[in-house]
Amino acid sequence: MYAMPNNDLEEATPWLDSGEQQVWRRWLVATAQLYRYLDEGLRPHGIDLAEYDVLVHLSEAEDHRLRMGELAGQVHLSRSRLTHTVSRMESQGVVLRRTASHDRRGVVAVLTDEGMALIESVAAHHVRAVRRAFIDAIGRKDLMVIDRSMAAVIAATDPASGPPDH
Repeated sequence: MYAMPNNDLEEATPWLDSGEQQVWRRWLVATAQLYRYLDEGLRPHGIDLAEYDVLVHLSEAEDHRLRMGELAGQVHLSRSRLTHTVSRMESQGVVLRRTASHDRRGVVAVLTDEGMALIESVAAHHVRAVRRAFIDAIGRKDLMVIDRSMAAVIAATDPASGPPDH
């Protein structure tokens, strides 16, 4: 556990009890392992999980295109990380970058026909992996609990909700 409090701030800290700490640590391990499992499952197809996420969002977007800033928010990557990811994907021929037609300063990511073919060929494999390692492993009853729990975490960590307590 943590060191014993030695000042007023630490005494006011609501430390995790052993059960809370166990849940927190399991969540950290589970999310890291799940990410690694899904990422490794996509590697034989020549993409990683971040690239798959880009393909999904572009395939679902109107005209298969999104402004880079909007795409960064949807795939939860920094703009610089997204730029590197899209550059890699562009060199593979699955995504193109174009100047936004209505705003010459903006850049739009566009899914190519090759990119659409890639996601169509990989999606079923990826969904089976998600089902095996997450959906079926958890079960329907607990899945609804996790859905409510993750909605609460998202709400609590939303930048619009203000800075974290320190």
